[in-house]
Parts: sequence; structure tokens; C-alpha cells
Amino acid sequence: MVFSGKFPHTSAMTTIHCSGEKEKLLNKKINCMKKVFLVVLLVSAAMISFGQKARLNAYGMYVFDDGFDSYYSNTSYYNGTINGSFQGGIGLEFMASERNCFEIMWQHQSTHAPTSYLDLGSFGPDEKHTTFDVNIDYLMVGSDGHIQKPGSKVEGYGGLFLGAAFVGAKNPDNNNHNTATKFAWGARLGCNIWANEKFGIKLQAGLTSIAQGAGGGLYFGTGGVGAGVSTYSSIYQFQLGGGLSFKLGH
Repeated sequence: MVFSGKFPHTSAMTTIHCSGEKEKLLNKKINCMKKVFLVVLLVSAAMISFGQKARLNAYGMYVFDDGFDSYYSNTSYYNGTINGSFQGGIGLEFMASERNCFEIMWQHQSTHAPTSYLDLGSFGPDEKHTTFDVNIDYLMVGSDGHIQKPGSKVEGYGGLFLGAAFVGAKNPDNNNHNTATKFAWGARLGCNIWANEKFGIKLQAGLTSIAQGAGGGLYFGTGGVGAGVSTYSSIYQFQLGGGLSFKLGH
């Protein structure tokens, strides 16, 4: 996940700043993309459910803390932590063969980001501390390799995913809010433990990251105007948990 900072050299430090019209437009765009994805997911589930090689997966993961920082000079910087929290999601998996699958997946995390930053106010530089409200939505598509011994109820898998992360951050001190859409990738290892032919329990570990410098930005600070420099900080989120898997069709 990427947080980018814009560092004014005149009146203010990194800022979560967006005009009302721009904020509404960004929120509408993100909500529209989420709705399109969910519609595609539901339609695909309905169509593929008549087949014999589709699975519906529900995920419940714990995402661990990870830090972010951006340093331009001793008067232009911020650093903080994305707090660990619960991440839930759903995925539609199609088994192309006994050993390979494709999956489209959505995951959501609501958390907080305690952040220290330098604010260039009217009375000179002032280091401030704010806990931002952060929401992260991932839309990912990827492929897994599967392995299962004959007669075993345990099915191992591992794979790579690519997609987009929709990140929103709000400064509770001034209610400024901004959003960004970033390229994201992920990797995972896990296993399904099948209780019967239709239902299984998932155990899984994974890593998800939002690549830096992919456009857009989340600006940390109090607001202000002036020319500045943009820098980026990638975040790597380690996940541990599991979920449920349901085989669809006959």
C-alpha cells in the first residue's frame, strides 16, 4: 500500500487535502468500481455454479502492523504505522484443472495509522501526531497451484495475485479526507481441509503490497498551499488466518 506525501516549502507540511467536488468524484469512482466488481462476482457465481469446478471462498485474516515513512528534508517528513486489524473478503475460484485455478477476490480492512509529521505553520515548524482513519479495499485476480495426495482431505495451494488497492484516509483533527487507487500485488500459501465433498476449512498465510509511485496520493498533514515534492512509501502487509471454501455445482 502506498502513501505519498507532498511537501510544501512555504506554509504547510504533507496534507490530506481535497476539494469537495474532487473528493465526491473520487468517492463516486471508487464506489462505482466496487459495485461493478460485486456485480461481476455475483453474475459469475450464478453462471459457474452450474458447473462442477467452481468454489466460493470466504476469508477472515489478521493483518499485522507495518510502518511507512517519507523523508525529504529535516523540515519535510512524516512517518507512521498502519495498525494491525481484521481483514475480511470473498473470492470466486475456478479450477482450470486438478492442479491449477484462477480466482477473483475482494478484501477489505478498516484500521488506524498513528502518524508523526512536521507542520510548517505560522510560527515555524511544529511536529504533530495524528491517528488517521484508514480504509483499504483490494480487488485482485490471480492463479494458484494445488496439490493433494489421493485419498487425503488436505489440499495445499500457493500462488500470486495482481490487482488494485483503493485506499482512503481521513484526518480526524480537521476532517480532511483523500483517496487513492494504486497497483497492488500479493502472494499466499495455504491449505484446504475438506470436511466433506462440498465444504472445507482454509488455513492461509499471505503477503500483500501496494507498489509505490503508481499515481495519485494520500497527503499527510494539516493542509496548506505552495510548491512541493512528492515521495512515496510502499507498505507490505503480512496476513495470517483462513476461511471457508464451498464447492459449487453438482
